[in-house]
Amino acid sequence: MRPAADAATQGTIATVSDQRRLYLLRHAKSSWDDPSQPDHDRTLSERGRRAVKLLARHLAERRIEPELVLCSSARRTRETLEGLRLRSTTVIEHRLYGAGADDLLERLRGVDPQLRSVMLVGHNPALQMLVLRLAAGELPGRPAGAEGLAEIANKLPTGALVTLRLESPWAQLGPRGALLEDYVRPKALQFPAAG
Repeated sequence: MRPAADAATQGTIATVSDQRRLYLLRHAKSSWDDPSQPDHDRTLSERGRRAVKLLARHLAERRIEPELVLCSSARRTRETLEGLRLRSTTVIEHRLYGAGADDLLERLRGVDPQLRSVMLVGHNPALQMLVLRLAAGELPGRPAGAEGLAEIANKLPTGALVTLRLESPWAQLGPRGALLEDYVRPKALQFPAAG
């Protein structure tokens, strides 16, 4: 029996319906080839473009398609998002460029309460700090040896995707209000060679 059916039988609200997923994606590796180029306009490096391809395949395999994507206006974040080939509703916001963890949290609290999944494509150190502030722990049953909060506390590399499961509405999102569900880095993604 599905959990929702059990809960309905007992006359309670199913916990599954209250769950939301927040995907926090740090942009892929950017290029420093032109030191005179403004930070906002830096493009992805070749390594970054390869990482985006791996991430796109990962998202397709896992059938991850957030309902809404909030993306920094920086060129490297937009290029990262474009390479993922998502069909989600996308909002490019200049205020996410240079935003701190508090700013990101405030923005997420303003998300439409009907939405169940949101991806935020942004920058460090804000994303790393936000993950560490929100995550109360790791979801039970994550694979042994899977990288988790300890690794994220040490470093959130470019192209890293963190999936948090939230039990509260967006408006009530706050410290320790989420569990780490997944954490992937392009470097760790391996796919069979096309043939």
